[in-house]
Amino acid sequence: MRSAPVLIALSLVLATGAVSTASASSSSTTTTVVSTRPKGPVAPLTGLPDPTRVSHRRSALTIKIDNTPEAHPQYGLEKADVVYEEIVEGGITRLAAIFNSRLIGRVGPVRSVRRTDRAIVTPIGGIFAFSGGAQYAISSIEKAPVKLFSQSNAGSAMFRDYRRPPPHNLFANAIRLMAMGGRVHVPPPLFKYALRSAPAVGPRVASFTVNLPAGYAATYAWDGRSHSWDRSIFGRPDVEATGQRMSPTNVVVMNVTYAGGVGVEGSAAVLTGTGPVLVFTNGRLQRGHWSRSRLNKVTAYRSASGRDIKLRPGQTFVELEARGESVTIHPAG
Repeated sequence: MRSAPVLIALSLVLATGAVSTASASSSSTTTTVVSTRPKGPVAPLTGLPDPTRVSHRRSALTIKIDNTPEAHPQYGLEKADVVYEEIVEGGITRLAAIFNSRLIGRVGPVRSVRRTDRAIVTPIGGIFAFSGGAQYAISSIEKAPVKLFSQSNAGSAMFRDYRRPPPHNLFANAIRLMAMGGRVHVPPPLFKYALRSAPAVGPRVASFTVNLPAGYAATYAWDGRSHSWDRSIFGRPDVEATGQRMSPTNVVVMNVTYAGGVGVEGSAAVLTGTGPVLVFTNGRLQRGHWSRSRLNKVTAYRSASGRDIKLRPGQTFVELEARGESVTIHPAG
């Protein structure tokens, strides 16, 4: 029988198409120190083995994805290495999907840039693809170390599917965009990884809900067979157009401030400084803090004792939850 839901309110007072592939806490649990990387090359953004080193010959490619109900089902997210979910105007969310180890010929629907995107892509550089945007948002992303592609200069690497209504019908070919990206800038790892054989850390979790505003709450349920978190949104399973269930290996919930206000046009998530973080990996929860000194630095995720929080190798979703919002957790058992 499952325990009653536990509502965790994060706050500042908490102190603690064609596919190209690379080969593919609060419990008493003790942590065993293990190597963070397996032998041989691994993909920098997933920690998975990459014996051909294809991920080390590519830049990161970030594509902005529409996440409204009208945009579903989406294409290509299951091939992304990392996906950020950010709050934009009206409290709705948009996704920033980062590709490196795997590419696919149809990603989208592609939508516009926001100010938060500069902070997301600055540490990894590479390529940034979007549909367009307000001038203040375009001016912001132009300051990031990325090559920009929009529907105005992407040529055949972006296309419309007129079986869908605009503006939810613009798609990107990630393979072509990567080929157009110019000089390669291999992204640095964004997370620390444990060996798959390492013991799990933290209390067991059956499911949890990130209570984002405006009806965009996202629920993740642990699937022990796939060692991943089945994602649901809008009260139903989040299933790609290919029929594949979105089920990331890890979910990182960063509690952040939105400068300008949550859901206000022109606002942006502040991704420097520090704040509480919940990390869901291996069917467990680890609590800690995120920290980042400058925009060009990657974020560190550490436990209350100051140790790096290590993820299971695989795809990671990062939820940029606003201060004052909560996560509802259903313990396993």
